[in-house]
Amino acid sequence: MGAMAGSTLPSLGRVRLTDLIAADGLLSDRYKYAVSTLSQSLARYYAAIIEVPAGDDVMLRCVIDSARMYFHQRPYPGPEMIHTGDPQEWDKTSGYFTDPQIWQETFDYRPGQTPIEPGSGAELPPAGLADLFSLLGKAARDILDAIGCSLELRSFCFTDLLDNAPLRNGEVSTSVLSLCCHGRSTLQGGHHETITIGQEQSQMTIFGDHEPQVDKSLLTLVRSDKPGLQIRDMQGRWLLVDGDLGPQDILLYPGLALYQATAGYISPALHRTNVGNLQGNIYGRCSLAFKLMPRASAILHCSAMTAAGHGVGGPFQQPISVHDFMQRIHPMDQLISRHGYMNFPFPVPSDGSMKTALKRKKQIPRSKPLAPSKRLRLEAQRVLKERVQEIADRKGIKLRFCGLRECEEQHIPSLDSPCGVVRTEIGWPPGVPFVHPHDLPNKAKLAFLEAYEPGPLSTTNIDLCSESAY
Repeated sequence: MGAMAGSTLPSLGRVRLTDLIAADGLLSDRYKYAVSTLSQSLARYYAAIIEVPAGDDVMLRCVIDSARMYFHQRPYPGPEMIHTGDPQEWDKTSGYFTDPQIWQETFDYRPGQTPIEPGSGAELPPAGLADLFSLLGKAARDILDAIGCSLELRSFCFTDLLDNAPLRNGEVSTSVLSLCCHGRSTLQGGHHETITIGQEQSQMTIFGDHEPQVDKSLLTLVRSDKPGLQIRDMQGRWLLVDGDLGPQDILLYPGLALYQATAGYISPALHRTNVGNLQGNIYGRCSLAFKLMPRASAILHCSAMTAAGHGVGGPFQQPISVHDFMQRIHPMDQLISRHGYMNFPFPVPSDGSMKTALKRKKQIPRSKPLAPSKRLRLEAQRVLKERVQEIADRKGIKLRFCGLRECEEQHIPSLDSPCGVVRTEIGWPPGVPFVHPHDLPNKAKLAFLEAYEPGPLSTTNIDLCSESAY
C-alpha cells in the first residue's frame, strides 16, 4: 500500500518567478542560480515549485474559490456534458464538461472561444479567468525561456511554437486554463458505479485516473485547494508534490511537446491524482491548471538543440507537425519504464503515403547486412541509451555534449575543462572526446564501448580502427 499511497514530500526546487525573468546584458548570479535550481529539480523530480510575486496569490485564491462555488451550484450533469476525449478536439475544448468515470468535472477557458460574459440564458462562468490566463501565460513563457537557457539554446527559440501574444483578431488560443473538480459529492451520488469500500474507505487510496497521465503541453502550471497530486520520479517512486505549497506557490511540470522539442532532454511528468479522501466531501478537490500548448499549425523540430551542439537521437530527427503529434498514441508502459530516451511509434501513413512507404520498403533488400561502421555506430547509440543515460539519470546529470574538434583540442588536454566533471562522474573513458557517440571516430567508439561493456570486441569492429574517421 505504501507504493500506492505515495512517498513523503520531496525537496522540489523552489524558484521565484521574478528571478527567472531574463534581462539584456550579462547573466546575473540570481538568474544563474534560479535556472540551475529549476533544471536540477526538473531532472530529478520532473517538477518544480514556482513562487509568484506577492499579490498574484490573491488572484489564484479568488479563481479557485470562484471555481469551487461554480462547480458546487451545478446539478448532476446530463449525458450531453460527458467528455468523449476525442484527440481531434485537443485544441477546441471550451466551457463545462465532465467524466463521471473518474469523478472529474472541468471548465476550460480558451481565449477567442470561451465567452466570459453571460449571454441570454447562459450561466455565469467562474470569475477572473481572463486576468489569470494572462498572468500564467506570461509566467509560462518566462519559464520556457529559462529552460532554454539551461540547455544553452538561443533566446526565444521556442517562440515560433507559441500563439501570438496578444492574439490577433479572429484567432483562438491553443493554450488553455482548465478548472477541475475531483470527487464532488453530487457527482459521486449521481454515478451508480462508484466504488464502495465500507468502513475501511478512509484507509484506501483511490486515484481519479485509470492510469498515470502525461500532458501533451509544453509546460503545465498547477494550483489546488487540497493536496493529492503525485508525480513519478526518476527512481519510479510516486511522490506527493503539492502537500507543502505556500500561498504564493504554483507547481510546474513539463509535457510531451517540450520533450519532443528538446530531443528528450526535458522529460515529461507522469502524474495522477489521489481522490480517496474525498468521499462525502460536498466541494471535492478544486484545482486550476494552465497548459502552455504549441499552436496547431507549428512544427516540432530540434534544430535549436542541434545548433547548440546537443546530440539528437533517431526518434527526434524527423520534424512533425503539432497537429499530428497530438494525434499520436504515447504508450504508458514506455513512459513508466523510461531510462532517458523514449521511442514513440509514428502513426501509420494513410492511403497514398502508405503505398509510397511500402514501395520504398521493397527497394531495401532485407538480407543485405549492415556495414561494419554502421553496426558500430548503432551499438554505440544503444550503449548511450541503456548504460550511460541510466548512470546520468541516477546521478541527476543532464548530458550536454561538446563539439568534437573543440573537445579534442581544448577540453581533453585541459585540467579544468567544462566537461571534465561530468566525464569523471559518469565514467567516460579517458582521452575520448565528450561528444555524442554517433559523432565519435571509430577508434573512439571502440574505446567508448569497451569502457561501458568490457569484453572482447568482434574482429570486424577492431578492423575499423584503421578507418579514417567514421
